[in-house]
Amino acid sequence: MTATPRTEHAGHSGHSEHAGHSGHSGHSERAERAVGALLGSAVGDALGAPFEFGPEGAFSARFPHPGHGGEMCGGGGWDPGEATDDTQLAVLTAESLLECGGLDLPDVFRRFQQWAAADPKDIGLQTEAVLTSGNLWDTAAARHFEVSQRAAGNGALMRAAPSAVHFARHGREATMDAARRLSALTHGDPAAWEGTAVLHELIRIALTGADPLPALPATLGALHPGHRARYATVLSPDWHPDLATEFNGAVWPCLGSAVWALRTTGSYEEAVRAAVDLGGDTDTVAAVTGALAGAVYGAAAVPVRWADVVHVPLPGFGGRVLRAPHLIELARRLA
Repeated sequence: MTATPRTEHAGHSGHSEHAGHSGHSGHSERAERAVGALLGSAVGDALGAPFEFGPEGAFSARFPHPGHGGEMCGGGGWDPGEATDDTQLAVLTAESLLECGGLDLPDVFRRFQQWAAADPKDIGLQTEAVLTSGNLWDTAAARHFEVSQRAAGNGALMRAAPSAVHFARHGREATMDAARRLSALTHGDPAAWEGTAVLHELIRIALTGADPLPALPATLGALHPGHRARYATVLSPDWHPDLATEFNGAVWPCLGSAVWALRTTGSYEEAVRAAVDLGGDTDTVAAVTGALAGAVYGAAAVPVRWADVVHVPLPGFGGRVLRAPHLIELARRLA
């Protein structure tokens, strides 16, 4: 797998309208990869949503030939191209980072609460319990974990692209620290923090134009020692999602599946197809895969036929609906 954008997968010169090439400087390439991460995550989310909790291989059974169109089919309560809570929470994180000039955890939590109170079409059970508990931003997730002892879902992983892009320029330590702190708003289990930190670091590396996969050992070394072994298992080159011991709604197999999809394919489109074909929590696995593959291959690799129909409703925020140009602008500002 190469870490440079695969222009042969772009297919249409029209992709440049999403890529926004303004030259070949490092800055423009980095911005293009940042757009790839945000737009790629939203596209993966919307592509996977209609197949959630379905069987393995359902996507390819319905769309056997890549590139033929119609894959943004909607269904399962979702309109064609409609992004789920994964992208909605990512957008709220992005807007908080930009409007507050950095990480303002109480502000992020308030936005999440406002969204949760507006009866979104989909919301994770764990996230909903934390956001509607009435507890303060700095205690809500911890208190939920104390009682439930179950808080290692993938709900913090799915919304990671904007913060990964925003903190990347500050280096590994700052990027992974921000990931943990944002995760802890809704997920009291440190396992969720560590997995989100891994994803942030892999995206940070991809934004530089480097292949993130060779950096996995060093990234694992930066994790809390108590969580290294479990992540080393699901991130190893010989791991396959069929070997998962938990449903891919959990943070470890979700992250492992995204890395597997990147490792075993050669383009953004192939990677997200592989992710959706795993079945289960398809929107989130594809959103995480899309963020990673989008950062690796760049915005030009995200098919226009998918990006053009993506839209992100924001319940609780005045009926706003964001589309690809809005996501592109957010990514550029974050980068």
